[in-house]
Amino acid sequence: MAIEMIPIGRVEGGRDVPEDDDWGESRARIVLDPERFDDEALMGLDTFSHAEIVYVFDKVTDDQIVTGARHPRGNKAWPRIGIFAQRGKNRPNRIGVTVCEVVAVKGRTLEVKGLDAIDGTPVLDIKPVMSGFAPRGEVREPDWAREIMAAYW
Repeated sequence: MAIEMIPIGRVEGGRDVPEDDDWGESRARIVLDPERFDDEALMGLDTFSHAEIVYVFDKVTDDQIVTGARHPRGNKAWPRIGIFAQRGKNRPNRIGVTVCEVVAVKGRTLEVKGLDAIDGTPVLDIKPVMSGFAPRGEVREPDWAREIMAAYW
């Protein structure tokens, strides 16, 4: 089964190089496609503190895709784990998801803080973050996962 997705918009501004750390202060805009959306598409999103952004790692080439196991970031001090036990960009469908702070909404433009996508990245969807969708109970993660994120945000 093939699935076709058409981006709803693109990331503008922010970083232009996909680096691994220090995304917490990164600010960017998501500009909706004016051929498909008007100013009403983002109406009300400014009443939320955060939005979940679904996007495509469009700079990842076919030969960079990982389907098996690897050491996160190539660090042999961390365990070798499957691609679905990590959040790297070299995923089979190249889909990225990030929860960002909503800074402002103006017309078809959403300004966010903490989006780990680069300038020009195609955006597939935007969803408001609601506490009812947050994990129920404690979030469990291995030590290496906390270590890898220490400088990320």
